Amino acid sequence: MQESKIEKRLKNKIDQIGGKALKFVSPGVTGVPDRIVLLPHGKIIFVELKAPGEKLRKIQEFRAKELRCLGFEVRTLDTVEKVDMFIREVRT
Repeated sequence: MQESKIEKRLKNKIDQIGGKALKFVSPGVTGVPDRIVLLPHGKIIFVELKAPGEKLRKIQEFRAKELRCLGFEVRTLDTVEKVDMFIREVRT
């Protein structure tokens, strides 16, 4: 399955629960997660999307660690099943 299909699934599912999955682009800063997920009640989660089995690049690992050190939650999702599990988790 292509990463783009996993990303579309995330966006659609987040929209359905009243959130936003915004494309995250930071000019001049490489390795940032693909999406910033904004959920009701002010919850923010950064999400990196990958094709099944694909691993984070070193710079992506660094950015994820950097965001976690600032207190943000960062997730990596590489299947539609993981997207669905993520949605069930954040909906509760």
